[in-house]
Amino acid sequence: MYEMQESNLPNEEGKRILYPRIKLTGQRTLDDIAEQISHASTFTPGDIKGLVQALVEEISYGMANGQSVKIEGLGIFTPALGLRKGAERETGEPGAHRRNASSICVSDIHFRADKELVEKTGRQCQLERSEWKFRKSSQRYTPQERLKLAQDYLAANPFLTVKDYGELTGLLPTAAGKELRQWSEQEDSGIQRTGRGVHRVYIKK
Repeated sequence: MYEMQESNLPNEEGKRILYPRIKLTGQRTLDDIAEQISHASTFTPGDIKGLVQALVEEISYGMANGQSVKIEGLGIFTPALGLRKGAERETGEPGAHRRNASSICVSDIHFRADKELVEKTGRQCQLERSEWKFRKSSQRYTPQERLKLAQDYLAANPFLTVKDYGELTGLLPTAAGKELRQWSEQEDSGIQRTGRGVHRVYIKK
C-alpha cells in the first residue's frame, strides 16, 4: 500500500506537491527470515542466524579498517564519522583548536542498496493506493518558531542534521531538508551548512 503525502514546502511555481510513500505495516526480524529460509533449505534457523552474525562481524571489521563493504545483490556499507557529544566542531582557522581522535567517533553507517535488490523488490511489489489520507508535515510551529528551535539547538550542540531538525519540528524528512537549506542561504539566520552529500550537517554561523 502507498499513500500520497504533501510536501510542506512549495515547488518552484509556488504550488504544493504530493509524493508517494510506501505504507509500512510491520517489520520482519532475523528470526522470521531464518525460519522462512530453513523451510526451503537444509539449514536450521540457528545455522542461518549464526551465518548472518558472522557476516555482520566481517562487515563491521572491514569498515573499522577504513573500507567500504560491498555485498553483491545487497548493497554497499560505508562508515561515517562524527563528533562525540559535547565536542566542538573544528573551524580550520589559524590557531584554532584542532579535534583529536578522542573526540571523533563512528556516528553512523550509510547503506546504498544494490540496483539488483531495488529491481527485485520492485518486481515483487504490487502497489495499491491506500484509502488513508496523506499525512502532512506538522504545522504546530510557524517557520520562525522552527528557526528559533534550530538556533537554540545549535547553541547547545556542535551541529544539526536533517533528522535532528525533523524531530525538533515535526517536519517530514524532505520538508526538513529543504527548509534547513533555506535557512543556511538566509544571511541573518545564524545557520550555515558544511560537509558534502550524506556528510552534510548544519552549524552555527
